[in-house]
Amino acid sequence: MVWGRTFAVRLSRRIRTPAVERIAVWGGLSRQCNKPFSTLMSRITRGSVFAGAVGLSLGVPSLAYAQEEQPQSKESQGQRFSGAVVIITGGGGNFGRAGGEYLKRQGAYVVLLDAFEKGLRDSEDYLKTVPGPEAMAMVCDITKDESVTAAVAAVERKMGKITHLWNNAGIQGVMKMSEEYPVADFAKVQEINVVGSFRVLQAVANSMKKTGGGVIVNTASVAALRGSPTMPAYVASKAAIIGLTMSVAKDYAPHNIRINAVSPALIGPGFMWDNQNNLQAASGSPYYHRDPETLGKNKIAGVPMKRLGSIEEVVKSVAFLLSDDSSYITGTNLIIDGGFQMR
Repeated sequence: MVWGRTFAVRLSRRIRTPAVERIAVWGGLSRQCNKPFSTLMSRITRGSVFAGAVGLSLGVPSLAYAQEEQPQSKESQGQRFSGAVVIITGGGGNFGRAGGEYLKRQGAYVVLLDAFEKGLRDSEDYLKTVPGPEAMAMVCDITKDESVTAAVAAVERKMGKITHLWNNAGIQGVMKMSEEYPVADFAKVQEINVVGSFRVLQAVANSMKKTGGGVIVNTASVAALRGSPTMPAYVASKAAIIGLTMSVAKDYAPHNIRINAVSPALIGPGFMWDNQNNLQAASGSPYYHRDPETLGKNKIAGVPMKRLGSIEEVVKSVAFLLSDDSSYITGTNLIIDGGFQMR
């Protein structure tokens, strides 16, 4: 009974493994029997009665459990972020709104912050139509200490704690060649994208320290890695975010706070994509075609995947870093660009 002994040993070793591994058991069995794997599988799929009979004949537990329905994960039930309290800055924009919708559907209490009230209220109204826990929206100017302090305190009072932050607010600045770039605009971009982002991160992370930890994702950009022309202020600010992410990740790691960054590129179509192409075409840079449509096609041609990314793909990447699926990841920068940065 070599056949039976081989099967019993293999099965006893794998009896509690996932279904995919159990297939390996049957593959090994078919090799011992010198029978095609497909032939054996056709017998197995007749049902749990056959499986149970084989188990009993070999003196091992029944395989009928293989037919049992496995419990659904929190993600499959729409509860990946059940009980989480997530702040999203830049909540009045397309990315913030989409992130709020995704996380709310996944069971999170969402708090949107933005300095521009109209977009913020539009996002707030939209989230009211989305299934999930309560959502909040507050006007917050991240360039002012008192505004950020007040927003964090309000969330603490209302929700009791803050568990997650998508530090997403930022501006692009003007699109001009470096020799004529306005210094005042350069300073404004740094004040919002770097100083403002750090102000929010520090306030939220210090709140997280008091309640056992949390997770933060900063929004950087592939522009920081490629040195995109006509965008010196934006490039500098996002390069600073990547460096900042690594530094604060080390400082806050002992407090059970993970901090990562995402760097998207070439996301569209839509207003932001079209507007950037128009501005770059008009910049006079020798690196950009004068026709916005041709310019856009040229950029897509430089992407190994030969397409634009979507806001949803960025949001899902942020959600991965915010979730327990990335529990051993901190201080990293996740690039979301279809391979564009590799060129």
